[in-house]
Amino acid sequence: MIRVKVGGQWLEGQPLAWSSRSFHLLTRDGTLQQFKPSSVHDFQQTRQPFRSYTAGEMRARLLLEFGDQYEVTGTSHYLVVHPSRPRDLWANRFESLFRSFELYFGSRGLVSASPKFPLVAIVFSNRPSFVAHARLTGAKLPDSAIGYYSPRSNRILMYDQSASQSDQDWHHHAKTIIHEAAHQMAYNTGVHQRSAPPPRWCSEGLASMFEAQGVWDRRHHRDRSARINRPQLDRFQRSLADRQPNSLSRFLMNDRAFFEDSECFYAESWALTFFLAETQPKNYTKYLQVTASRKPLSGYGPSERIEDFVEIFGRDLDLFEAHYLRFIQRLK
Repeated sequence: MIRVKVGGQWLEGQPLAWSSRSFHLLTRDGTLQQFKPSSVHDFQQTRQPFRSYTAGEMRARLLLEFGDQYEVTGTSHYLVVHPSRPRDLWANRFESLFRSFELYFGSRGLVSASPKFPLVAIVFSNRPSFVAHARLTGAKLPDSAIGYYSPRSNRILMYDQSASQSDQDWHHHAKTIIHEAAHQMAYNTGVHQRSAPPPRWCSEGLASMFEAQGVWDRRHHRDRSARINRPQLDRFQRSLADRQPNSLSRFLMNDRAFFEDSECFYAESWALTFFLAETQPKNYTKYLQVTASRKPLSGYGPSERIEDFVEIFGRDLDLFEAHYLRFIQRLK
């Protein structure tokens, strides 16, 4: 590890990449820090190998950050910051989702790594507090947002819409939170890599797939129909009438579709991911491993994205796309 003093603050962590223009550091609380080398006022190399803060150390830092009006509830993998009240429900909810995530991918041959850091979720009591904190961190959120995962801080931030709901029916109002929890779990178990993210369709498709109850609660919902994300299926099937030739290759090459039509982008991300996970689970697992093993902070251009995909799923993209669309069209 190294210690650097930036803007009067000491940061301790593992250097990921550096140049004359920027320095990237993974700190012990899981934050990805980026700063200019010229802003470093002091530098020390320690003799310690990189290690995260312990759960106890992280809890103390979170209590200091959020103050007396908040408490921290811990589980095997999570530290959940929440307003002080007699009982918190979210810590066990997140832990249950984590076990489901491990079960889903473990059954498909992907042995996930243990998180390096305690997984942190911040649960605000109301929307104004949530929005105010998001603005302080520079996050730009749509008006409808109830929560998000920040790859930089490695935290889930949300506000509690379910405080008056039972522990049994919370998920009916929390698809967004399940989606964001899937992002956090994927980026902390080796399924994705924060310092070299996969194509956006891959990360958003996985998180959208996890929203379906048959994926995150497989024990009680084993049929394929329960694994279908119905809103995304309906949206994608409606778009097929206007689908243009070679749509798949253009979709795979870059993330442009996300900015052009985000609803269609999410629908196709889910559809392609669901097709791969259901019909080619071993190859899908291999693809996740390939995209997670890229060099930190490396670029991921169109030709490399296409090459990684066809190397695993076959070079005849037209034939692949025909099989893929036929599968999705037949879902009910």
